[in-house]
Amino acid sequence: MFTTILSKRWRPRIAARTPPGTAPGTLAADPEAPPPVIRVMAYDADEVLEETLETPRAIADYMDKWPVVWVNVDGVGDAETIRTVGELFGLHPLALEDVANSRQRPKFEEYDKHAFIVVRMPGLAEHTLSTEQVSMFLGANFVVTFQEWQGDCFDPVRKRIRESTRGRFVRADYLVYALLDAVVDSYFPALEGLSERLDDLEEEIAAAPTVEVVGRIFATKHELHALRRAIWPTRDLLNALIRDPVALVSDSTKTYLRDCYDHAVRIVDLVETYRDLNSGLMEFYQSSVGHRMNEIMKVLTIMATIFIPLTFIAGIYGMNFSAERSPWNMPELNWYWGYPFALLLMALVTVGMVAFFRRKGWLG
Repeated sequence: MFTTILSKRWRPRIAARTPPGTAPGTLAADPEAPPPVIRVMAYDADEVLEETLETPRAIADYMDKWPVVWVNVDGVGDAETIRTVGELFGLHPLALEDVANSRQRPKFEEYDKHAFIVVRMPGLAEHTLSTEQVSMFLGANFVVTFQEWQGDCFDPVRKRIRESTRGRFVRADYLVYALLDAVVDSYFPALEGLSERLDDLEEEIAAAPTVEVVGRIFATKHELHALRRAIWPTRDLLNALIRDPVALVSDSTKTYLRDCYDHAVRIVDLVETYRDLNSGLMEFYQSSVGHRMNEIMKVLTIMATIFIPLTFIAGIYGMNFSAERSPWNMPELNWYWGYPFALLLMALVTVGMVAFFRRKGWLG
């Protein structure tokens, strides 16, 4: 499921915003956005019809003729398309404004004749885990979904509609459950990838911590933070769909939504666990770097300690007081074996100190 998401070509997210003070419900368009792709899937218990539409007005040919009509719009940069779809299905202008502004947090809102749901679907943007806004409208016999770009995790749902008997699918609320379940389950492969990355980072830190590892730790931290901001409110909206009396969601569908809610709770637990592990990696890195620095300083200190007595001996022999003036003035300078004696003395001092350090356990 997740490979479909990762294989699509991600682009910078459209962030069209209306100026402060603009009237509520105003749609902000992006003139550089690609044209939207509109796909419709209409079906009953016996037949499925799938089409890619040239204009949003063509949606009217499928309305009120099928038990369930699912319209999916890939691309939210064209304000006219969003407005036309909203007019056809009687969608609230405030909800349509949230569709155009793709920085919404996951939420659930209920209007007179339809419900509005926003979730965030995980995916890769420039090799970095990110999330894409998916807006859903649930009506009595229709489901409308808006995505920022083409490519999603809904192909298994489409396959089930085509190949199954479509018993439960001939209800719009069950279709919304299936779409929500697909979005929530798409977090599991994303978290598995992050888990493998955390394991690799831990092994790399244990072997040879480098400055580049710190950058990857912080990148993983930001990705986990983005997932946390997406899945926590998703869990809340699922809980609202289950607990609150929603006219368009039947009790039988709420049973399935409870399973989806359990998946969201598991994902929240995994995200929190991985955030703790990622924080622990930073502490592990600092501890590992500190340990390596201590080992280096220990070696340098031992070397300096060994050379201190050797420097003392060499300094004594280097004073060169004349033995002819006094018998106490460096008589070793006149010895036949004086120089070998000095070298042997230094060697014995070195061997003795190394043996002492090893016996104390200072050399490992």
